[in-house]
Amino acid sequence: MTPPAAPTAVATLLPTTTVGSFPKPPYLREARRKVARKQMAAADLAALERKATEEWIRRQEELDIDILVDGEMYRGDMVAFFADQMDGFEIAGMVRSYGNRYYPKPVVVRPVGRRAPLTVDWYKFAQGLTPRPVKGMLTGPYTIAEWSFNEYYPSRRELVMELARAIHDEAVDLERAGARYIQIDEPAIHTRPDEDFDLAVEAMEVVTKGLRSYTITHVCYGDVPKIYPAMLRLAVNQIDLALKNDDFALLETFRSPRFTKDIGLGVLDAHSHRAETPEEVVDGIRRTLDVIPAKQIQVSPDCGLKTRTVDETMAKLASMVEGTRRVRKELTA
Repeated sequence: MTPPAAPTAVATLLPTTTVGSFPKPPYLREARRKVARKQMAAADLAALERKATEEWIRRQEELDIDILVDGEMYRGDMVAFFADQMDGFEIAGMVRSYGNRYYPKPVVVRPVGRRAPLTVDWYKFAQGLTPRPVKGMLTGPYTIAEWSFNEYYPSRRELVMELARAIHDEAVDLERAGARYIQIDEPAIHTRPDEDFDLAVEAMEVVTKGLRSYTITHVCYGDVPKIYPAMLRLAVNQIDLALKNDDFALLETFRSPRFTKDIGLGVLDAHSHRAETPEEVVDGIRRTLDVIPAKQIQVSPDCGLKTRTVDETMAKLASMVEGTRRVRKELTA
């Protein structure tokens, strides 16, 4: 594949972005079922995954989002996708995660490691479709370990750190491929705050060591106050957080001590079918500006939008962009 052109720099105030996942079109869901039943070749599925990826790149451009994602059309689950391609894992049966949603839980049975780059070709494909920057998207080592069964390593720490080295190598390859933004998703990072949050911090230091790209970790839902202010020790430029879901209650936590990193400000509730209004987005950003300066804020949904419909996703994101545009105008008037 021809190397993508360098993405255009983002210099705007309050840049808009998204967390990563978008809803898969019906034709892609059907194709996945056919491949599972051996009624379709994997190469044909990959072609449809590329088609769906391009559709989401075009939709994000149409909405005028500043920093894009590839939509993760090629992933079934954020952990199983990596386990499927790495050494050391087998996939167990389906495990219930939340509500009535299930995912295939990986099992570590041998030393873990990369056989080859895991996401670089997809990053190159997506970035080659647009002059706007596309984020490199990774699942963090702590979450991969937390959402897998460990039947090989003597300790949890050994597994997490070995995964951290593998994800670091992937991040380096993404940077070499041109990724100016690299997101390391760690939604499980607040699972054991009293037991091994220091391990999560140590692992992130390994993942991002030596990177020049702008780094982000997405923490998602959970009891964030339990890991604050310790979360500010994470070796990333930005921490992406869900605020809309709890009506921005976290802002009180961030008043003291002050939130010192950049924040990915979740202004859309990814669990709700209702599209927020631009006025709600404006209100959320204004409330945040009372606690965190505008120069530290990127505006995004609370979490990935893969569980919403295409129409719901587009309506939510349109409000996010419009609301953000209004606040930018106020701040620069």
